[in-house]
Amino acid sequence: MKVCVLGLWHLGSVTAACLASVGHDVTGLDSNSGIVEKLQKAEPPVNEPGLDGLIRSGIKSGNLRFTSDAKSAVSNTRVLWVTYDTPVDENDRADVEFVLQEVVKLLPFLSIDTIVLVSSQLPVGSIRRFEDISAEKYPEKNIRLAYSPENLRLGQSLDVFLHPDRVIIGVRCQEDREILNKLLGPITDNILWMGVESAEMTKHAINAFLGMSITFINEIASICEKIGADTREVEAGLKSEKRIGPAAYLSPGAAFAGGTLARDIEFLKDIGSSNNLVNPLISSVRKSNDEHKKWIQRRLFAVLGGLKGKRIAVWGLTYKPGTNTLRRSLSVEMCNWLQEQGAEIAVHDPSNCELPDNWLGEVVRSKTPLEALEGACALVIATQWPAYREINVSDVENITGQFAVFDSNRFLSDFNKSSVISYYSVGVGA
Repeated sequence: MKVCVLGLWHLGSVTAACLASVGHDVTGLDSNSGIVEKLQKAEPPVNEPGLDGLIRSGIKSGNLRFTSDAKSAVSNTRVLWVTYDTPVDENDRADVEFVLQEVVKLLPFLSIDTIVLVSSQLPVGSIRRFEDISAEKYPEKNIRLAYSPENLRLGQSLDVFLHPDRVIIGVRCQEDREILNKLLGPITDNILWMGVESAEMTKHAINAFLGMSITFINEIASICEKIGADTREVEAGLKSEKRIGPAAYLSPGAAFAGGTLARDIEFLKDIGSSNNLVNPLISSVRKSNDEHKKWIQRRLFAVLGGLKGKRIAVWGLTYKPGTNTLRRSLSVEMCNWLQEQGAEIAVHDPSNCELPDNWLGEVVRSKTPLEALEGACALVIATQWPAYREINVSDVENITGQFAVFDSNRFLSDFNKSSVISYYSVGVGA
């Protein structure tokens, strides 16, 4: 099937490469010529394990190409898959109009009966807006809209796309369902079909529920720390309850970061407000999460006192392991705060990420994790890179002696077995 993938950041580059890998004829389209030029050389805009190789294979097979020429990209395309990573500001407000305008630009070039499948994170009702504009400007084209919530996860995206537990698609008619079934048939036969607005709302509901789950267990953890309970044991008790279950998103640790969960929570808040609804539960999720971001601050002050002049080591900077992006990274937020407190900061990250400009001359980048510990009085485990699990606790002890480790997610729990290291994690009292 001939497919055009519109928007080639993380979601788009993964979608294009994966569709090409299962035999579809795919053209990736983006107005940013710099992104296109890099992808033509199999250089993804965001690090994702295996993605460069998959792109390279697609180009070599002839199934995959990239361009900024809109007219040629969508010529005779059966499906236009919209995959922009919707821009979001520092207050988690999404730039919906950007995505809308980029799609509208293509309408004159689309063939009759083209299906536009949207996966960009947009508020419910956006597909109806696309339909109204298309029907008004180009009624003769009979362009049809569908929605499939994006479900990728940085560092695991290829596996998630090519081996999904299920795919959700909202359509208007049976004919569109049959066409999209052919598109995704080589990937999965487990498609949950529903109405368009239901699919849009499902994306909001899933992310809001995940965000609510994280904030719930972290609020429980803050209470556990005060009364001597271990939240991991409470977690096991919760998950033993059949009405909750073992796969529930209830593991105490760091606050959620990035714009994905917060963006949908903001969508729901705005939709509720515009419809004169009071939604106190949804409205409180972000407030709770922002408060939990202060866990590391409280712990550092409680254990170390003032931080001015003290050297703090930080392992991991990226938003997630397996990528090189620092955007919306909790680790970067924390390091900025440490700077404000007058601490000396030594950081290590396995990726080739570029450090923020405001760190120049102040934050030391170490070549190895152990090098970052030299002269430090404490270590913060910020991003859960698997390579850190290969480090022996004894090697750390030899460098540091008496030492404090702050590991919100209990990622390196072996440190808790050391006789000279004081180990602190979310949900356990001092």
